[in-house]
Amino acid sequence: MTDPASKIRLIVVFGGLSAEHEVSCTTATHVLAAARPDRYDIEAIGITKSGQFVVAEEAMAVLADGARSLPPSLAAEGPSTDLSIVVREAMSDSSSTPVSAGSSATTVVLPLLHGPFGEDGTIQGMLEMAGVPYVGAGVLASSVIMDKVMSKTVCDAVGIAQTRWMALHEADTDDGVPSSGQLDSFVETLGFPIFVKPANMGSSVGVGKADTLEELAAAIAVAFRYDEMLVLEEGVDAREIELAVLGNHEVRVSLPGEIKPAADFYDYDDKYKDGAAELLIPAPLSDEMVAELQRLAEQAYRALRCEGMARADFLVEEGPGGRGPLLNELNSIPGFTPISMYPKMWEASGLSYPDLIDELVRLAIERHARRATKRGAS
Repeated sequence: MTDPASKIRLIVVFGGLSAEHEVSCTTATHVLAAARPDRYDIEAIGITKSGQFVVAEEAMAVLADGARSLPPSLAAEGPSTDLSIVVREAMSDSSSTPVSAGSSATTVVLPLLHGPFGEDGTIQGMLEMAGVPYVGAGVLASSVIMDKVMSKTVCDAVGIAQTRWMALHEADTDDGVPSSGQLDSFVETLGFPIFVKPANMGSSVGVGKADTLEELAAAIAVAFRYDEMLVLEEGVDAREIELAVLGNHEVRVSLPGEIKPAADFYDYDDKYKDGAAELLIPAPLSDEMVAELQRLAEQAYRALRCEGMARADFLVEEGPGGRGPLLNELNSIPGFTPISMYPKMWEASGLSYPDLIDELVRLAIERHARRATKRGAS
């Protein structure tokens, strides 16, 4: 039996303002169910789509009822809170007990806010300022990984192979409408099919696939609803392989998993609703290919200054003329639903869902203690 006084206060933050609000709520539901109650005093802070914070009891009750999102009325009818208040309380609660890698009692925040205003370094920056340990990538890594144009630029700089890609900013168009010359340039460089993605969005939200100029223009218009910067990528005939990465200075990479989408590509419904995609874990690959993918996943993880966790997504071209593994992207807060690849790959690699949460919390405390030694150094 764990001494209640030694429990870690684990604050799970979920919901948020982004288009991935529902994904975040689903993720939080399963994390809250899997976290060991004998090790954690668990609290949940929900953020509605309008940006209002909902106190733990109200938020957890909504999740327990199976809701996919936090209704706006919840904040209006029930008590609300502010995460900054929680953070200040956490600081005062932990001020008498120095936080260290071996500490038996502290507060740790687990941000499960997919997309902008949560996965992009915003909440991470607030937690850094408050001096509270938190799970996952830091401010720099979160913001760079979230922005596909910036992350692709970094990976190009360190020589990690990727699909051909181009960027488009809304300011360089006619009120969001690209010129015929721009469209022709995309086709000349990338060829069809072309994938169009908002630079700062995940979970396939706003992603479109184009096989004609008309479809390309339409996909760009949809993507601009979510971000002012877009990334356009060549479509490739390749296997979709993912790997889970875990660690700070010492990094572990899971066995790879393969996705065989039920739709034209691995879209939002496949990921979070119907689960119709076929997931092969471990992926049927040669030992040599597994080792190469693990090496590349770790290289990208380190190049983007990631810590805590990330999921590395690859496209693997095979056959004559195939380019082998091509990095698609890293995701700094991967989904944690029962059909999500990240926990399933760790389970196949020998790390259970509850053990994975324990390790993420441990890594958060270890990083916080390590970086605290650098603050205020003269």
